[in-house]
Amino acid sequence: MPALARVRRLTVWGDSEGVRRGIRAGAPYAVAAFLLAISFGVVARPVIGGGAAVVMSALVFAGSAQFASIAVLAAGGGATTAILAGLLLNLRYVPMGIALAPSLSGGPLRRALFGQAMIDASWAMANRGGGRFDPGFMVGATLPSYPAWVGGTAVGVLAGDLIGDPGKLGLDAMFPAFFLGLLLTGELRSGGTAVVVALAGASLALALVPVAPPGVPVIAASAAALIGLARPTEGHRHRALAEDPLP
Repeated sequence: MPALARVRRLTVWGDSEGVRRGIRAGAPYAVAAFLLAISFGVVARPVIGGGAAVVMSALVFAGSAQFASIAVLAAGGGATTAILAGLLLNLRYVPMGIALAPSLSGGPLRRALFGQAMIDASWAMANRGGGRFDPGFMVGATLPSYPAWVGGTAVGVLAGDLIGDPGKLGLDAMFPAFFLGLLLTGELRSGGTAVVVALAGASLALALVPVAPPGVPVIAASAAALIGLARPTEGHRHRALAEDPLP
């Protein structure tokens, strides 16, 4: 009987209780996404138009890629460069998807749907250690952020005239500050390669800004992450030795 009751709680996304727990955990991140999306709507409207900004948020749903693309276009870069900058920033989802894949079940379509529900925060929160993820929890953690991101973009577009220059309110600095906080409190803690990648990316961008066409510094800085393929970070190495101490 308990097994039957558990079966009834299963949905296309997995255990419905896991989805509900994910929604509760993801709600605070949705508030942050809403505020960031307002800034995106404000800065994107003069560059690509209000309607296009909302459609972009609805279809792309990737804040860093969207901000990067708009920054390239606003600086005078071409559409191809803007798209390439966004694609490079979103390449991080490839290794994230590979890590998630063993925890998924079902056919290709179902697995692809889980991939569409993966964002940075929900993927990290769904990590259960040992290479295991809770896919239902991840979906739940993502669900509040999608309407918040699209709705926030619409608010930014519609209220752009009232908000005025986002720089006066600090909205233009929210997204860089958000990623800087992630870098300082998360990635750099592992030391080693992570620090090298961060310094290399920053140095490349700063060196190229005065001489390179718009968008190229962003692309070059993103390419610095490839250094991480050479060897694992110290934190990853220590975890691997703890799990398998044999040489």
